[in-house]
Amino acid sequence: MDPRQAPIEAAFAGELPLDDAAEAVHALILSLDRGEIRVATPAEGGWIVHEWVKKGILLAFRLAEMEVIEIGPFEYHDKIPPKVNLARAGIRVVPPGVARLGSFLEPGVILMPGYVNIGAWVGAGSMIDTWATVGSCAQIGRGVHLSGGVGIGGVLEPPSATPVIIEDGAFIGSRAVIVEGVRVGQEAVIGANVVLTASTPIIDVSGPQEVIHRGVVPPRAVVIPGVRPKVFPAGTYHVPCALIIGQRKESTDRKTSLNDALRGFDVQV
Repeated sequence: MDPRQAPIEAAFAGELPLDDAAEAVHALILSLDRGEIRVATPAEGGWIVHEWVKKGILLAFRLAEMEVIEIGPFEYHDKIPPKVNLARAGIRVVPPGVARLGSFLEPGVILMPGYVNIGAWVGAGSMIDTWATVGSCAQIGRGVHLSGGVGIGGVLEPPSATPVIIEDGAFIGSRAVIVEGVRVGQEAVIGANVVLTASTPIIDVSGPQEVIHRGVVPPRAVVIPGVRPKVFPAGTYHVPCALIIGQRKESTDRKTSLNDALRGFDVQV
């Protein structure tokens, strides 16, 4: 067991004064910031959520005081400061993009004027485009492209809840919104304006019969927005869903396969 876990668990449960866990909480946030520990880690058949790490983040907010933070021409008023030493970390951040302390960006990440929240992890070579947001504890794989205006939701509470996970090589189209612990599989393509929640039907319509997924987009799936009829007391209305219309090809490299997905399936990005 990590030596920080016991005091954090005890303080979160109210069995230890919060001040007595302060050192462990502060050390945890710095470890998250350096990428030494993660909120969730990949495992065979899925992901493991480390609840005590999320509890530590929640305690950090209780311990921290509001303060004025001045960085160059920018002023902030918050409890958690932005990341620093970006050049040494090998990441590019374009003003006024902000990654919060306690998030981790691997070398080669490009953060345009977007936002990465505490507890999030972003893999090497990923692009967070203009006004895209990566919520608290979200896990973004390597070589992922989050297009302009993408919203990746934060899942901090309850501590047991799985965060939003975007696996390696996925492409998320403009203004797509992915929340409530949805997992997007490796090299999947999410078209513009797709909204995925834990309850959104993700319907594979590429075969002779529909196959419905919820909460998980299969690897290499190509997904576009859709609607389906639903009967209410006042009548029948069309409610949002997502449609899997095909797959990126395994026989081509990632770039070529992405072009095939976007052009061959006429997906808007």
